[in-house]
Amino acid sequence: MSVKDSNTQLDVLIAQLDLKEHITQFQTFFSREHTLYIQGDQELHFRYIKALDALEFKAPPKVTDFTTLKLHLKKHGVLSFEQIFEIVKVVRYFRYFGKKELDGILKQWMDKIIIPEKFQEIEKYFTHDGKFEENLDENLFQLSKRVQEHKNDISGSLKRLMNSSKIAPYLVDTQVHFINNEECLLVRGGFNHVLKGAVIGRSSGGFFYVAPDSILKAKEKIRFIEQEREAIFYTYAKEFSTKLAELLPFINFIDKEFDKFDNYQARVMFARSQNLELLKSKNDTKIILKDFIHPALHNAKPINVDFSKNILMITGVNAGGKTMLLKSILAATFMAKYTIPMKIDTHKSHIGNFKKVLAIIDDPQNVKNDISTFAGRMQQFSKIFEHKNILVGVDEIELGTDSDEAAALFKVILDDLIKRGQKVVVTTHHKRLAALMADRDDVELMAAIYDEEARRPTYEFMQGIIGKSYAFETASRYGIAHTLVEKAKQVYGDNSEKLSLLIERGSQLERELKHKHKQVDEKLENLQKKERLLQEQKEQLLQELEKEKQKLKKSYEDAINEAKKAARGDDIKEIHRAMNKANKKLPKEQKAPIKREIEFHVGDEVKYHTQSGTIVAMKGKNEAMVEINGMKIRVKTKHLKPTKILKTQPKTDVSVNVTKKAGLKCDLHGMRGDEACEVLDKFLNDALINGWDEVIVYHGIGTGKLSYAVKEFLKHHPRVKSFEDAPQHLGGFGAKIVHL
Repeated sequence: MSVKDSNTQLDVLIAQLDLKEHITQFQTFFSREHTLYIQGDQELHFRYIKALDALEFKAPPKVTDFTTLKLHLKKHGVLSFEQIFEIVKVVRYFRYFGKKELDGILKQWMDKIIIPEKFQEIEKYFTHDGKFEENLDENLFQLSKRVQEHKNDISGSLKRLMNSSKIAPYLVDTQVHFINNEECLLVRGGFNHVLKGAVIGRSSGGFFYVAPDSILKAKEKIRFIEQEREAIFYTYAKEFSTKLAELLPFINFIDKEFDKFDNYQARVMFARSQNLELLKSKNDTKIILKDFIHPALHNAKPINVDFSKNILMITGVNAGGKTMLLKSILAATFMAKYTIPMKIDTHKSHIGNFKKVLAIIDDPQNVKNDISTFAGRMQQFSKIFEHKNILVGVDEIELGTDSDEAAALFKVILDDLIKRGQKVVVTTHHKRLAALMADRDDVELMAAIYDEEARRPTYEFMQGIIGKSYAFETASRYGIAHTLVEKAKQVYGDNSEKLSLLIERGSQLERELKHKHKQVDEKLENLQKKERLLQEQKEQLLQELEKEKQKLKKSYEDAINEAKKAARGDDIKEIHRAMNKANKKLPKEQKAPIKREIEFHVGDEVKYHTQSGTIVAMKGKNEAMVEINGMKIRVKTKHLKPTKILKTQPKTDVSVNVTKKAGLKCDLHGMRGDEACEVLDKFLNDALINGWDEVIVYHGIGTGKLSYAVKEFLKHHPRVKSFEDAPQHLGGFGAKIVHL
């Protein structure tokens, strides 16, 4: 398949999934045009993107593709200043980015980009907006001065002519007009007696636009000077092109690296602009969406779905969101595959990787090709069997033919797709196919929920059941007369309605029973595992006990032998020495240390780190309010040590004179919100005790959750006077200066 055909198919899929506007917005963040997919190691690409996301930087400038200019250099052609400046822009951006405080993978990357000194000989001739620095060349500087002098002469000449008493009667107005890029005066007929010049044009009132001869001569001189300037510019362009041709390997390298960087920064900047998240595809076929919102929907309910099995069959009420759920599953998978930011809970979501995403959504009927809806569907389905490891979405699977026949046909097709390992999402109004597929373990059912009381869809879904289509209720809601709906119900008949309910209920009960059996089997298996584990532990303990018994037995035997040996001796002192030796051979009694849990009470004197204080209040057993040097702080009891207990709480009147300092730092990078608040609380307590009046807290930028938790904690802390973002050289938005 050609690249053009592949791009066309991709555009069709994007349109089918209602992602066109989202993708178009995303592509505006590129500095140059790219394909959506990043070639190469996706895991490595994602690491670079996450590293960039943690960094504040400005977006690169818009630049053109280097293919044409590289071809010119390869053929020793001469580039224009505009083409040369495109290369300069890329190099300057990498120089700017390389000067940032980088670490890890980004620093390793930028260290590889070494700009040759020869390139600086070219770069210095261009201003920040791409204009040539004429002041660096004496000839160009003098020519520019001469051009300016001639322009001043033209301006002065026009003013003198307009103030001339001879010409005044012929002037229509006192303005300088620009016609065909020439300065002109608007005069009446007969001007040729007092003014020599060329008629440039006629006004609608019949007057003449005249360029005086003096002006034309001055402009002719300017044109000659411009030709000299252009010749000098061409010389420079030729010289620069020669140097760039020698640097072609570097240009190829920098072009490739900029393409890669542009792909990364566009995703980071787009995600920041709309508060979106990036989710990387995993190496499996499981799909779990948590709080996903399709970008085409506004104020939509978040989608939560577990699609871990091979087939997901969505049934339920008409206009209840079945098609949008199908599109959302396919769209989320597509965006994860191409690393496109979206609204989703990345921590609880999981999306597998598929070679292709295929949508069978639109009606394939084509009068021109003489093809029916059902025949078109068969053509679309036949293409699924050509692929492996794809995700397919089929909307209204029985479209265009008898539902009972279609149910039997598509059951067999879906069974075969399951054998091939394909992943398929299906929506249907008919329960026959859902009932045929419901008994399979690798099929997941999902139903759109209908609010019976409000008589409208809820746009929510429940897994594990077959949903009712509510065709009659939907018809009433959209304006079909009540009498017609009642007649339709009579034609449909009570038996059909009961059969439909039985199918729904029977399918639900069957799946509930299978689920319960599965739970019982899992519990039984867990119990058997625990039983085996306990048996193994018991046998291990018995073996250890036997070893200890044998060891103990040997110790006693050795001691008895020593005692017998001593008893046979005649020397009393020798007997005592032998008995002592035997006593040492006996195993000593091991007394386990007694660990006492300390309970604190109001009035207890305690020590917190190096400071002593008194407990003035308790909050449960784990927190206490301690008064230290006239200052009350809240601490965990695990950080306290008792000194002595006071029966009565003495009145304390202490005057503290502490030299206040500044510069204490607390780094919360990588912590969760609750963990960071606990560390920050202890840090502020220590700072207050030691007399600090100003501290700095580093939390980073990241997703903003840690920053938000820190700000909320500081707002409610009783001893925090104020806080603000740190200066740029101390961390900027990623840090807070706290005044105590």
